[in-house]
Amino acid sequence: MYILILFLVITLASALVVLFSKNVLHSAFALLLTFLGIAALYVFAQADFVAVAQIMIYVGGILVLMLFGIMLTNTPTGNQTKALNVIMSKSQNSFWGITIAISTFGLLFMTFKKGMFSLVNELNFKPIVRNTTLTDLGIGLMTDYVFAFELTGILLMMVLLGAAYLSSK
Repeated sequence: MYILILFLVITLASALVVLFSKNVLHSAFALLLTFLGIAALYVFAQADFVAVAQIMIYVGGILVLMLFGIMLTNTPTGNQTKALNVIMSKSQNSFWGITIAISTFGLLFMTFKKGMFSLVNELNFKPIVRNTTLTDLGIGLMTDYVFAFELTGILLMMVLLGAAYLSSK
């Protein structure tokens, strides 16, 4: 239980650093912690395949690409003393952003408040113990959802060919 709370705190704290940091490189490294914390939360939810996919795709691919892009495009020249990766912008929509955030929080709070969570213990729900979700996922992809799986593969191949064609010019 304490480990779950630790990962929740790490994920939320690093997400807040991503949100409020003015340095792009610091935000990217905090995003690394956020992605790893989310993967740990997937493990606690017994979604092991999604956790591994989270690490491989987001941390291993997207975040590394972002870090390389940030580090390779920040080349200070001459006598520049100010770092180029600092975000200096003034938001014009802070009123609407705060209003939407507060209303979304209020809506979620009311939804959880109306939930009857006390009935969970009274009805004696027992958790389902599963070893892994990978077997069920593999069987499902190769039997019931094989058409959608193949269609997704063809779509991704078309996107890759289109990106190669566009980048060749």
